[in-house]
Amino acid sequence: MELGLLEISSLAYLIASMAFAAHVARPVGRWGAFGAGALGIGFVLHTGGILARLYELGLLPVTTFGEGLSFFSWLIVGIFIGISGRYRLTVLGAVVSALAFGLSLAGVMLYDGGAVVPAALRSPWLPVHVTLAFLGNAVFAVAFAVSVVYLVQENLLKSRRRSWMITRLPSLEQLDRLNYSCLAWGFPLLTLGMLSGGIWAVNAWGRFWSWEPREVLSLLTWSIYGGLLLYRLTSGLRGRRAASLTIIGFSLVVVSYLSVNLLPLAGKHGGTFGS
Repeated sequence: MELGLLEISSLAYLIASMAFAAHVARPVGRWGAFGAGALGIGFVLHTGGILARLYELGLLPVTTFGEGLSFFSWLIVGIFIGISGRYRLTVLGAVVSALAFGLSLAGVMLYDGGAVVPAALRSPWLPVHVTLAFLGNAVFAVAFAVSVVYLVQENLLKSRRRSWMITRLPSLEQLDRLNYSCLAWGFPLLTLGMLSGGIWAVNAWGRFWSWEPREVLSLLTWSIYGGLLLYRLTSGLRGRRAASLTIIGFSLVVVSYLSVNLLPLAGKHGGTFGS
């Protein structure tokens, strides 16, 4: 059941991404509203799939690589839906829905309904640590999408060509404010995720920090986003440089997550948390 819901939600995300792209490309029509509807339907179905898997496993379905990708895409869509009503960033949906489609499709392709959950993962710290860490990275994913749109809009304005697309895209000031808001929320969430992971590690293995690859990469990601947020607060960093650094930071998030799941690295993290 859950696999069917995930497959349909992935299709809905694809339809949403095409509708949002049509909204950007065509000056007429109700493609934006259609894309928002498809994205909302996909999110509801995706929620049903995750809840069904949660009921089956008895714990948060993030213990495999595919489940983690699916959960990550679900959080990204949920955050976008949560802020879209306030900021009216319909065009941002083209990037978010495409990203959600890619992640959810990978989750479907890597689905393993028969995976055995190790006893070490049946801990109350699992949903706390994973939800906070994934939520922080999902906020950074939205910041990444905002930064992509910022750079597109800036290039259109600098080209000095009259283009109806300029009126379709949000203002640079609005995008920059949203970028900062994402950083201001994402960094504390990531910090809490790392702290909760350390507390879990102390309880389970007697060590807060073990310098395994995922921990080192997470610390590097935390340092980059922390430095970026501090730079914005103290030195007024904004605009193109802030957008570019945000994209670099999220690229490191992607590299970190993929490396520990696809490469034979030692440690407690990975597709099944190293178990």
